Amino acid sequence: MLKSMTGYGRAEEKKDGRDILVEIKSVNSRYLEQNIRINRNYSYLEEDLKSLVKSKAARGKLEIVVSITLLEGKKADIHVNEEIVKGYLNAMSEYNQKQEYSYRLAMDKEDTLCAGHMHWASLLQLPDIFRVEKAEYDEEELRQDVLTVAEQALNAFVAMRETEGEKLAEDIQNRLQSILEQIKIIEQEAPNLTEKYRERLFAKLLELLGNTGIDEQRILTEAAIFSEKTAVDEETVRLRSHLSQMNALLKTSGSIGRKLDFIVQEMNREVNTIGSKIQDVTITAIVVDMKSEIEKIREQIQNIE
Repeated sequence: MLKSMTGYGRAEEKKDGRDILVEIKSVNSRYLEQNIRINRNYSYLEEDLKSLVKSKAARGKLEIVVSITLLEGKKADIHVNEEIVKGYLNAMSEYNQKQEYSYRLAMDKEDTLCAGHMHWASLLQLPDIFRVEKAEYDEEELRQDVLTVAEQALNAFVAMRETEGEKLAEDIQNRLQSILEQIKIIEQEAPNLTEKYRERLFAKLLELLGNTGIDEQRILTEAAIFSEKTAVDEETVRLRSHLSQMNALLKTSGSIGRKLDFIVQEMNREVNTIGSKIQDVTITAIVVDMKSEIEKIREQIQNIE
């Protein structure tokens, strides 16, 4: 099934004393780019997550956010780094030696912050005050839990991509049908151009030379040359083939965005050739419309995986 490169998926579960949340979102990109945001304590899970995502996404710039929160019963042990606290206090005391007092920690909430005193509230804002010792856990167990939740988020993500892909495919198919109808008009009108050219040429010579001196054979020769120069049969046949290929690709699955982009370039080339060969007001207008439709298809294809 056709997939868009934009999508979003989210899943959350409580497993083995942890709240695991995984969010996946993506935008367009020529290649597959994965940016995984996860606490560095669990960075060993990154490769597994990348492999999982790669199994279901071929293109797009993806951002994967993984949040793992310990629930009650899996708490971490938190300790004060006494040496660091003393270091802060000593540093401030040394800095204020000329004031003839030293800093101490004010434990009483009613104690006002004055020279030589420092509240816990102020101390908490300083880095490395606490040492966190996380409870031991089974890495393999956590790996499986995270991957399970990640797969749920990924399935939701892919489902949204497929829904968007269906809409893109429908829009492109409608535009392809419009181009096909315009090709039919060109195929009907093009054969008449030679006769119109012969009539114009004859009328011009008649105006210049009157009834005498008109070489009918020369007029027929010029008309034949004109017909050969303005023949677009090959272009319309190739254009029909490109439309058929694109319609077939839109019904397949997998990463087809680049193939579609190549076909669009070929379609544009054929239409440009038709426009350069035929200098007719009606067909020129059709060519302009076809190029407009092709450009809109090209824009839509940029969103396809």
